[in-house]
Amino acid sequence: MKKKNRRKLIILIILAVIVGVVIVANTKKSKIKPIAVQTARVKREKIVQTVNASGLLTPKTQVKISANVAARITNITVKLGDIVKRGDLLVELDKAQYEAAYERALSVVQSAEANGRKVSSELKRVKELFKNDLTSEADLEAVSAQTEIAESQVIQAKAALKQVADDLSKTRILAPMDGVVTSINKEVGEIALGSVFQEDVILVISDMSRMEVKAEVDETDVVSVSEGDTALVEIDAIPDTTYKGIVSEIAHSATTRGLGTQEQVTNFEIEVSVIGQDTRFRPGMSATVDIITETKDSAIVVPIQALTVRQPLPADSVEASGVVQTPREALNSGNPKSKTVDVIFVVKDEKESQPRKGLFKKKVHPVAGQRVVKVGISSETQFEIISGLDEDEEIVIGSYKAISKELKHGSPLKITNNDKAKGKEK
Repeated sequence: MKKKNRRKLIILIILAVIVGVVIVANTKKSKIKPIAVQTARVKREKIVQTVNASGLLTPKTQVKISANVAARITNITVKLGDIVKRGDLLVELDKAQYEAAYERALSVVQSAEANGRKVSSELKRVKELFKNDLTSEADLEAVSAQTEIAESQVIQAKAALKQVADDLSKTRILAPMDGVVTSINKEVGEIALGSVFQEDVILVISDMSRMEVKAEVDETDVVSVSEGDTALVEIDAIPDTTYKGIVSEIAHSATTRGLGTQEQVTNFEIEVSVIGQDTRFRPGMSATVDIITETKDSAIVVPIQALTVRQPLPADSVEASGVVQTPREALNSGNPKSKTVDVIFVVKDEKESQPRKGLFKKKVHPVAGQRVVKVGISSETQFEIISGLDEDEEIVIGSYKAISKELKHGSPLKITNNDKAKGKEK
């Protein structure tokens, strides 16, 4: 009898210890402070991926007007902003020296022509004498040679006259195209150098009817951009308007700044043709372009701040609908378990993510479920989720500290918004 009572006592003590351990464990667990978070429902929406770049507004066509002869500027007939037509007079240069040169060249031509007529007459006379055996063949050949020389001198003199006449005409500079005077770099009285080896721009004419933005795109983004992509153009000086544009050209070689330093930047220049005209456009205005590289009309999207990275969990701990790899698959795909994966924290009731059986019922409260996801395209505010999430699931979207550092798989949550209740009512 005593042995039986002793055995019962031992059993009761063991049960009491077990119950005590369970109670202590649950008490400690219940004391874990829930992490305050904000949540939202996963939606299907249109998402637009863009590449952003900054640059300057410039005319698609502009001509730098320089002199082709060296002379003092005597007249500039246009002002900044003037509209000009092809053939309009823009600049006049001092032509005195070129007129004098023209007169000298004309005199040389006249003298050469007179000499040519004289020699030609002499040749005719000598030929007649030779025909009547009154002169020698040597005399005839000598006069013939003089005639050829005279003819050559006439040709040379006329060529020189043509050159001088061309120089004289270049003292009047005409507009080569229709456009607007967008820059005047010289004043009346200054010398126009007229050198083909040194740029000496007098003024600039621009075709303001066709404008473009020359911008630089980072080397990591340029692979996403194609000629013909649509772009949205904003001019800093015209904040109330957005213009449409088309990518018309992409540079094939890079521009690198700060080579060999920590500030090294490698960009590619692109040209975006602006569709439409605006009288407020001015060359050199600062502009930004958002190039639309891809659009999806109905994609599962999440806010950018909802996505983070974590170490992969064991396969049996990850949410069933997540993207899970075995260690072998991860190694073969170049994604070993030691590397991080993209994850979203999904809101779950504890009984869903961690089913419990036992003597004590545990109060149901929301916990975080670490869900591995596959990310698609992105906009400035959202990521597309290709796999790992379903529409209308509730996910954690804040705070940044909670998502980036504090949350773990199974962390208890304190939802500080009303999205969950509203979502269930829907």
